[in-house]
Amino acid sequence: MSEERWVAAGVPVCEAPSAERMAFLQKVYFHLAVAVVGFVAVSGILMQIGVPELLLSFMSRGRFMWLIFVLVFSGIGSAARNLARSQAGPAIQYAGLGLYVLFEAVLMSPLLCIAAAYNKVALISAGVITLTMFVGLTGIVMFLKRDFSFLANVLSMASMGALGLIICSLIFGFDLGMFFAFFMVLVAGGYILYNTSQIFQNYPSDAYVAASLELFASLALLFWYVLRLVMNRRR
Repeated sequence: MSEERWVAAGVPVCEAPSAERMAFLQKVYFHLAVAVVGFVAVSGILMQIGVPELLLSFMSRGRFMWLIFVLVFSGIGSAARNLARSQAGPAIQYAGLGLYVLFEAVLMSPLLCIAAAYNKVALISAGVITLTMFVGLTGIVMFLKRDFSFLANVLSMASMGALGLIICSLIFGFDLGMFFAFFMVLVAGGYILYNTSQIFQNYPSDAYVAASLELFASLALLFWYVLRLVMNRRR
């Protein structure tokens, strides 16, 4: 089910009583905080058992291995989102959120392992910068009460273009560089504005798990590219 059809299937939380809206937002950000803590915990476990090294060994067999991994991850991300939006019950929704957190941890584990081994200051700095940006962008939506739905088409085209560049870089073996990372930081910031606006205005009041997944996805994307920028600057 597409996001537009799924959102339209329920009564938007903005039309609910103020107490229900507040309870919804508390649940959304509580689940987001749990997802972040879970991501940190799972990432630590993965590094302890050597998963990053196994992934790097697998990817070193050729550029197409990275391409396969990216495509598989995209499919898993879509499946996790569908589970989180399911009407089958909370257990299925939590399974979707947990699956997304797990595979974000797997995807990021090689970069996190490198950062932890060679540049822990960059890892901490990236975390602080990411959280600061997230709070600031969320505050813009909350306090200005602006509708950022106009970003939908822009973000969709930017994401498709970025995915195309990533696939081309894997096929032809060229480096995307830091300008691409800056661009993706802007895209991630746009997604935080857009998703936060959508959650406040259009999500049903019982969709807090799906809402937290979307915010976590935007936060993880932002962290990935902020970390790459910080690590490159501190070399």
